Amino acid sequence: MKDIKLTNQISLINKKFKKKEFYHYFKTSNLSLVIAKIKNKYILVSQKRVPINKINYEFPSGIVEKNETTLRSAQKELTEETGYKSRSKLIKMITFYTEPGRLTTKITGYYTKKLIKISKPEKGIKVHLLSQNDIFKLILKQKFNNSSHIAMFLYLIRNHKNF
Repeated sequence: MKDIKLTNQISLINKKFKKKEFYHYFKTSNLSLVIAKIKNKYILVSQKRVPINKINYEFPSGIVEKNETTLRSAQKELTEETGYKSRSKLIKMITFYTEPGRLTTKITGYYTKKLIKISKPEKGIKVHLLSQNDIFKLILKQKFNNSSHIAMFLYLIRNHKNF
């Protein structure tokens, strides 16, 4: 069984697992994410996510392009999706695999609280300033559905003194 290239950034890998069995997983691009805070409010974006057919709340994030660092990707996504730019270097929090049983994707999270508004967000994205409690309510109502974003948010809350 051969590997199948689906797009420039996604391949289906078919790896022999046992004598007559294969393990199938996707080789995918890595991601960056930014948790940005203004006073006691976090910047979230909402947009329609086709696979779940819902408006989803999440932190600004996106694919790390070829020859791009996670830091550069995070800076770009923050500006494109929210219109904000960090006035200082983004602080790296942690990197982890998003779904190690099926994907090769890693996500790297960054944090900032020094922001300046420089433009409008990209079309189709709404920007929200929400409290920590508001975010937990969205999670419970299944309106904030991205598990990697939830994990990164919980990591920040647990380790906030380090940032």
